[in-house]
Amino acid sequence: MTSKDTAQQRLTRRTVAAAAKAADRYTVWDADLKGFGLRVEPSGTKTYVVRYRLGGGRTGTLRQFKIGRANKLTPDEARDQAKAALALVEMGKDPQAERVEARQTPTVAALCDAYMAEGVATKKASTIALDTIRIERHIKPLIGGRKITELGAGDVERMMNAIADGKVRSEDHPHARGGRTAATKSVKLLRAIFNFAMARKLCVENPTLGVKTFADGKRERFLSPAELGRLGDVLTTAAGEGAHPYHVAILRLLALTGARKNEIAQLRWSEVDLERGLLQLEDSKTGRKVIRLGAAAQEILSEVARTKSPYVFPDPRDTSLPIRNLDWFWVGIRTRAGLDDVRIHDLRHSFASVGVSGGSGLFLIGKLLGHSHVATTQRYAHLADDPVKAAADKIAGAVAAAMSGGASDVKPLREAGA
Repeated sequence: MTSKDTAQQRLTRRTVAAAAKAADRYTVWDADLKGFGLRVEPSGTKTYVVRYRLGGGRTGTLRQFKIGRANKLTPDEARDQAKAALALVEMGKDPQAERVEARQTPTVAALCDAYMAEGVATKKASTIALDTIRIERHIKPLIGGRKITELGAGDVERMMNAIADGKVRSEDHPHARGGRTAATKSVKLLRAIFNFAMARKLCVENPTLGVKTFADGKRERFLSPAELGRLGDVLTTAAGEGAHPYHVAILRLLALTGARKNEIAQLRWSEVDLERGLLQLEDSKTGRKVIRLGAAAQEILSEVARTKSPYVFPDPRDTSLPIRNLDWFWVGIRTRAGLDDVRIHDLRHSFASVGVSGGSGLFLIGKLLGHSHVATTQRYAHLADDPVKAAADKIAGAVAAAMSGGASDVKPLREAGA
């Protein structure tokens, strides 16, 4: 060490600039703040440091903490950081150890990857696919680079609002377009991810707790007989104009069965039993499921030509996959039918509405739709399947009549308060 190692003078812009390089490293110590100094390398590189004794007194372990380069920080900025580090020492903490720990703390992106690798064993494949989209298209772009221990409720709220406003969106998937529903679901997913982190002792707090999400916006839109008629007319016209017959058939089957979109769009031939009028789904939102087919739905499926694909409605570009672009086709169909506020899922609501208004019991409707509340319906398990099949025939026949422009003896369900 040279004599300059013990030199003391107030570190200012002028003294920092005047500190010239020498043959050996040396440190200029600040005259005002004990332990705060400027280290000068033989190369001329200047770095602010703070020296302290861990444990206090002369017997404490001598440590040196690097604050930052002089070309990045002013002397006053470095002095403030030195004061903060020395304050930690006074509280019995080691600034150097805390920095190392902070460097080892995973980012939100790394936590998301760990969660997808280890925390989704009980989730369905379709749910994992949606989680992946929300992580890659929404969570990672907005907060992926943040350390998990740095994230607060305010950061989560800003992420949620950015997703709701469509500031991070992708047009290649319906679940990556942003909006309030996507924002709420992303926050709920992030909550599960941080619960996973807490269970593994990676953090002690969940920054999503206390964050108020948007209302789920669930609504039930029932198509009237007139609207079903317009939908049927538009589908018939589209088929005559060259629309893909699979798209047309899928939409008709959704209206005639009350099934969820992917239960029909991803239907496999191994799940179809036309003789008994059944779809025996290997997997659905509620697990294994049986869908009863009315006569009108059976007729549509019986007219679909079998191919080498395992799917009833394979994609023409890759028959190993189910057909794609159904959502875009629906947008065009509903616009032509004057049903701009109707979602594909509303066809399921309409099926239930026609059934209830036609006199079918709620139990039968729940059975047809495959509702998962087993405890509610288990006491009716002694009922035979024949009434279920009759209900399926009646509802599908009424829907088919409305879609073909024929008369129906089923009256639409009145809205609440009407």
